[in-house]
Amino acid sequence: PGLTVADVGRSLALNRSAFEHRAALTGTDRRTLLQGLTALAAGEPSPDVVSGVTGPAAKTAFLFPGQGSQRTGMGAGLYARFPVFADAFDAVCAELDPLLDRPLREVIDAGPGGRGHGLLDRTAYAQPALFALGVALFRLVEHWGVRPDRLLGHSVGELAAAHVAGVFTLPDAAELVVARGRLMQALPAGGAMAALAAGEEEVLPLLAGRESAVGLAAVNGPAATVISGDAAAVDEIAAQLTARGRKTRRLRVSHAFHSPLMEPMLAGFREVAARIVPGEATVPVISALTGEPAAAGQLGSPDHWVEHVRGTVRFQDAVRHLERDGVTAFLELGPDGALTALGQDCLARATGGSTDADGPLLLPLLRKDRPEAPTATAALARLHVAGVPVDWNAVHRGGPSRSAADLPTYAFQRGSYWLEAGPATADLPAAGLREVDHPLLGAGTELADSDGFLFTGRFSVRSHPWLADHGVYDGVLFPATAFLELAVRAGDQVGCDQVEELTLEAPLVLPAGGAVALQVTVGSPDASGTRPLTVHARAADDGSDAPWTRHASGLLTSAEDPGPADPAGPADPAAWPPPGAVPLDTEGVYDRFADGGFAYGPAFQGLRAAWRLGDEVYAVASLPQEQQQDAAAFGLHPALLDAALHALVFDVLEGPAQGWLPFSWNGVRLHASGATELRLRLTPTGRDAVAVRATDATGRPVLSARSLVLRPVSPGRFRAARTGHHEELFRPEWQALPERAGTPAGTVSGPDSWTVLGTGNPLPPGAAPLPGRAVTDL
Repeated sequence: PGLTVADVGRSLALNRSAFEHRAALTGTDRRTLLQGLTALAAGEPSPDVVSGVTGPAAKTAFLFPGQGSQRTGMGAGLYARFPVFADAFDAVCAELDPLLDRPLREVIDAGPGGRGHGLLDRTAYAQPALFALGVALFRLVEHWGVRPDRLLGHSVGELAAAHVAGVFTLPDAAELVVARGRLMQALPAGGAMAALAAGEEEVLPLLAGRESAVGLAAVNGPAATVISGDAAAVDEIAAQLTARGRKTRRLRVSHAFHSPLMEPMLAGFREVAARIVPGEATVPVISALTGEPAAAGQLGSPDHWVEHVRGTVRFQDAVRHLERDGVTAFLELGPDGALTALGQDCLARATGGSTDADGPLLLPLLRKDRPEAPTATAALARLHVAGVPVDWNAVHRGGPSRSAADLPTYAFQRGSYWLEAGPATADLPAAGLREVDHPLLGAGTELADSDGFLFTGRFSVRSHPWLADHGVYDGVLFPATAFLELAVRAGDQVGCDQVEELTLEAPLVLPAGGAVALQVTVGSPDASGTRPLTVHARAADDGSDAPWTRHASGLLTSAEDPGPADPAGPADPAAWPPPGAVPLDTEGVYDRFADGGFAYGPAFQGLRAAWRLGDEVYAVASLPQEQQQDAAAFGLHPALLDAALHALVFDVLEGPAQGWLPFSWNGVRLHASGATELRLRLTPTGRDAVAVRATDATGRPVLSARSLVLRPVSPGRFRAARTGHHEELFRPEWQALPERAGTPAGTVSGPDSWTVLGTGNPLPPGAAPLPGRAVTDL
C-alpha cells in the first residue's frame, strides 16, 4: 500500500524479464489498475488489460494518414503530457509557420467561436497540420524505442513518411507540404469526390471515356474506392452504382483531389520539388502511388511528387505488400484510426487491435474523442504484448527504480523437469583435441604429417530436434544445406573462404532412435591453395569395425575477389521484390510438398513469399522463433537456407522441381553469419542448375553460389539408405545360376575361378566352391 503506482510500474517494466506470455495494464489511478489486475488473475476481460503470447519477432510498419483525418485540438493532450512530443511539434511548426499566414498551433487549437476556427479544414492548413502531427508522433514513439521496419503514407501522408525516412530534411519537407496545400487551395472551387462501396474492377469500366473529367482517386480496400473529378460525372457514376445496390457517399471536400482537376497546379509544384536536393531513405518506404517499395531515387524525383498529386492512391496494394513482406504490426500515426479501419478490410487475417487472435495487429496511436495520453500508452501496451520492442527506460521517466518498489520475486511454478544429458565433451585438450564452437561439430585436431584438419561430431534427432523436421519419403534426411554448413565451417578453420565444389554422393538418413557419428576431413593444400574435403558418417552405436560411409566430397579454396558477391537484388533494400516482379502463390505449398513425399516440419516451413521476374524467382524466408536463438551459432542455419530454396518448386528448372534435391554446390561464399531472414534470388544457369544469391532484409549479402545442381530422387533410394545400403550409388546382388545337366552337384558351368572386386562383398553362402581371390583396389 505504501508504494506509488509509478514506482510499481517502473519496477515491473525495468527489473523483470519479458517472457513470451505477456500482460499489460494501463490506468490513471490505483483503483483502475487493481480492477484490471483482478480481472487478469480471474481470466476475465477488461478494457484496461491486454494479454497474449508473443510470436516471432514482430516486423512493424508505421502508417501516416492523409487529408480528411484532421480534427480540432489534435495532439494537445500529448503536447501537455510528453515533452518529447512537444519539442518535436514545436520544431516542425518553426519551419512551417514562416510559410503560412498564421501560426499552425493557433489554427489547430481554435475551437468554436475562436479566432481561426474552421481554417483547419482548408487544404492550405490541413496538410501542414497533419504533417506536423505525424512527424511529432513519430519522434515520440521513436523515443519510446519503437522503430519501424517499413513506412507507408496515404496521399499527403507520404511526405511525412519520406521525411522521417531521411529523404527530405525538415525545412525541405515543410516547403513541399506547404506548397502542395497552398497550390491546391488556390485552384478554383468545384469538383466532387465520392466514396464507393465497390471494388476497382467494378469502378474502372464506369470511368472509361471520361478520363479527362473524372479519375480513380483511391483504392482503399477490396470494396472501398474513391472517385474524383467533375461533379456531374462523379454524381452520374455514383448513381449507377447506387442502382446496383452499392452504397455511395459524397465527400465533403473543397476540391477534387487526385483527379484531372489538379492539372493546373502541377507545373508550379514541380518547380518547388525540383529545387530540393533529396537524400537516401534509411527506412524502406512503400509508395502508395504504386503499392510497392519506392525504388532508389524515386522519392527524390519531382516527377514522383507531381504524379503523386494526380494519380491514384493504391493503399490496398501497399498494405497487402506489407503483409506479404512479413509485417505483423501496423501502427497509425495520426489523429484517429482511419487507416486502421481501412487496413482491416485489406488484410484477410487482421486482428483489429486484438493481440489474442492469430494475425497482423493494426492499431492507431490516437483515437478521436478519447484522452490522448492514455490512448497512446494503451497502444504502446498492445505493441509490447505483440512482441514489438519498447524502451521502458524512456517510457518511465526517472530511470530504473531498484529501491522505490521492493516487489515480490517471480512466482515460479516450481515444477520438476529433468533434462536429458547432452553429449559429453569430457576434457578435450587432455585427449589431444580442441573444442569446436559449432552445433554440429564437437571437436577437432590437426592431422599429423600433413597440413590437414579433422573435425568430429555426434548428433541425432533428439539432440538436434530441428533435424527431425526435414522429412523425406518417410525418413529424416540430413539436409544438403547442413553439408554445406559443415564445409563452410571447415573452410573457416583452414583459411579458405570459398567452397569451390561440394558433391553429395550418398544420402545421410538419420536413425529414429540413435545418433550419427560424423567426420569432416580437410586435406593439405595443393600448389594453388586448394584443399580436398570429405564428409563421412556412420551410426554411433555401431562398433569400431563398422565401415564409414562417404556422403560428400569437395574442394575448398580462397576466393580470388575478396569483395562481396552480387547482391540478391537491387542495391536499394526497399526495392524488394524488384519492380515488375509478379507474386507467386505460396498458399498451401507445404501441403503440396507433403503430397510428394517431402514432409517438412515447422523448422523448415520458412518460405514466406515468392515472385517471378522473367526466368528468375525471388523469395523471402525466415526462421521460426524457436530456431532464431540458435542462428548466431551457425554460419547460416541450414533450415533457413533449405526453406528459401523451396522456391525452386516454382518451375525455376526445366521440368518439375518437386522431387529434386541438391546434388552439388559450386563457388559458394558466406558473406555474413547469423541471419534469421533471407531474401533469395534464383537464376537458372542450366537445365538442372541455378545460381543462388541471398541477402538479409537490409540488402546486405549473406550467401552466393555460382551454381547449385539438383537431381531427381526416388523413394527407393531412401529406403535403401534406411536399411543400410547407402555406401554406394549401386549395390551388388548375387544372382543364382541354374545347375546344368551333366555337371557335378554343387558346381555350375562357367569360369575356372572367381575374382571379387572391392571390400565388404564376399561370396554369398552356397556359391560354387571354386578357387578365387579378392582384389580391393585396381
